[in-house]
Amino acid sequence: MDKPTLIIIAGRPGSGKSTLAHIIAKEIRCPLISRDEIKEGYINTLHIEHNKIKNEENIKIYDTFFNVIELLLDNRITIVAEAAFQHKLWFPKYEVLKQKSRIKIIICKAEVDLAYRRYSERKNKDPLREYFHGDTATSAENNIYEPPQFPEPTLEIDTTNGYKPNLFEIKLFITNGKNI
Repeated sequence: MDKPTLIIIAGRPGSGKSTLAHIIAKEIRCPLISRDEIKEGYINTLHIEHNKIKNEENIKIYDTFFNVIELLLDNRITIVAEAAFQHKLWFPKYEVLKQKSRIKIIICKAEVDLAYRRYSERKNKDPLREYFHGDTATSAENNIYEPPQFPEPTLEIDTTNGYKPNLFEIKLFITNGKNI
């Protein structure tokens, strides 16, 4: 039996991962599971701002993200999963995900200063951003990000100006030139 493909898209805040994840999901015709969108749904339900969420609730959102991924993989559905999680947050789930899927990892990269500018611009354009995400001003120097590092096919994408490699090459990486 063929395993579904799990395309993990990760990167520091402002690296372009959410935008790329939406494009890829549409391009290869599969669902996108976004940790931020799950968090937004949770906050909409509770009617409470992100900064007032208790640690147990953040853990619940984290668990829900991975439960949704596992549910879809168990039902043989190829998916794109997007989150700014660092290696330490992906690591506890890796073995389970590996058993259920073929994993492809895409790491979005941009210069720290550019990622910080994008992050700040996004926050400034969306008056509800802080309510839903708890975004606060942080310095670019403190924006340390350790991407997931697993023995799986991994592609780094420079999102500084478009995508390098380009979308066609990204799709080839994901699909190995076949329908998945």
